Amino acid sequence: MTEANHRIRTWATTRPDDVVVPKSVQEYIDETPVWSDGTPATATPLTKMQWYIWALAASGKFFEGFVVFVAGVALPLLTFEFNLTSLQKGLVSSASLAGILLGASLLGNLSDRLGRKEVFVGEMALFAVFLLGVALSPNLPMLLLCLLFVGVALGCDYPTAHVMISECSPTRLRGRLVLSAFGFQALGAVAGTFVGYIVLSTKTSQTDWRLMYFIAVVPAVLVTVGRLFVVQSPHWLIAKGRVEEARSATRELLARVPAYPSDVELRPTRDPEIEGRVRVRDLFGPRYRRATLFASIPWFLQDLSTYGIGIFTPVIIATTAGGVARPTDPRNIAEVIHNDAIGARGGVLIDLCLLVGVVIAFFLVDGVGRIKLQIVGFIGCALGLSAAAVSSLAGGTTAVVLLFVGVMLFNVMTNVGPNTQTYVIAGEVFPTEVRATGAGLAASFAKVGAVIAAFLFPMLMNKIGTEALLTILVGASFLGALATWKLRIETRGVSLEHL
Repeated sequence: MTEANHRIRTWATTRPDDVVVPKSVQEYIDETPVWSDGTPATATPLTKMQWYIWALAASGKFFEGFVVFVAGVALPLLTFEFNLTSLQKGLVSSASLAGILLGASLLGNLSDRLGRKEVFVGEMALFAVFLLGVALSPNLPMLLLCLLFVGVALGCDYPTAHVMISECSPTRLRGRLVLSAFGFQALGAVAGTFVGYIVLSTKTSQTDWRLMYFIAVVPAVLVTVGRLFVVQSPHWLIAKGRVEEARSATRELLARVPAYPSDVELRPTRDPEIEGRVRVRDLFGPRYRRATLFASIPWFLQDLSTYGIGIFTPVIIATTAGGVARPTDPRNIAEVIHNDAIGARGGVLIDLCLLVGVVIAFFLVDGVGRIKLQIVGFIGCALGLSAAAVSSLAGGTTAVVLLFVGVMLFNVMTNVGPNTQTYVIAGEVFPTEVRATGAGLAASFAKVGAVIAAFLFPMLMNKIGTEALLTILVGASFLGALATWKLRIETRGVSLEHL
């Protein structure tokens, strides 16, 4: 056999005396067939299992966007039903984000220890149970508890869903597949705001917020069941020294008709420098420090803006545009629903820009690269926030136009850059043995920014005003661009086994 035929097996049936050359898991995932004359094909289509894993991982990001953004529509009704103070509104808005922080930091390493599939299933089951609890909560303490554990499940899903996709994807498509799955967060955000608007348009009760959350329960149960049938990550199995199981999982992951590859023989790739369990503090040691800082700091800075603006977009619009009564000072339930619907309708239009940003990033992530997109995205976010911050100085129609244009530009650029790229990067810069632990730490650190924004925004909007608050976020965006450049590690086109 020629070297090419020895390295890359053909679609045709091979001779009985052919010897399968051991390869790594990623080499099997990345390889393409060749013609009989040795000419390689340009690419190999993804298998059904690879698409199945992608879809189920994307669903987790959809639910996150849905839950976090529907909170912005539900908050005025919750305020009216439970007579919430500014402090209590901050707790409601930040409860699920605090849970994401806890889930990512405390449970993010579970898939490194227990297995990707086991955690992939368990976290979604936890999410479905406590989401139902949110819809049925009889009082504020129970609501906060359920929102917290909804967030814990989503936080655990942050690193697990990422590594499920990245460890089962070919290197040439890894960025696009991870990014497009993360883009379902934007779709969930639009869906959450849209569902809130539809409920407000068809019902007139202060308890309508319960239906907004309940609508997502059945899909969450179906996704939980679907995750039972995914294959375990062969990367994780081989890293644990379970070679035969990894071999079987690789065959299942790459199952095609006709079979390609026809057989699998794996070369162990366990890192001899990594012995035993890696502790979180080890991520700040010399081996991982740069990757940890690069994955964490820009993500923290973008979450300050993305979650603060995203959660309170309906409130900001209803407060600023059209001269409507302030949603935070309702006189009756009819006025609450009227103002909430105005904010939700404008929020749907603005949140659609998140999808535009994802589409742009999808086509550029594996060409332009993560670093350039993240830096340009941060700068674009700063410009959009600047326009929104000065909107009140103009007055009248000009103020409304500046506000909408600014927030729309921010939503496009955050998903072109930092909101999507930070997620992609966090799951790529760590080796398999600590990939979920490192990505979980980065996500938890980022959610500190999200919790700060969600908790403080209601109070800061009243204390210092929307303009001053947006100006602070402009500075955070510029700082994010600088941190990205200083700490950069480009992962575009690099095999996970070589990073």
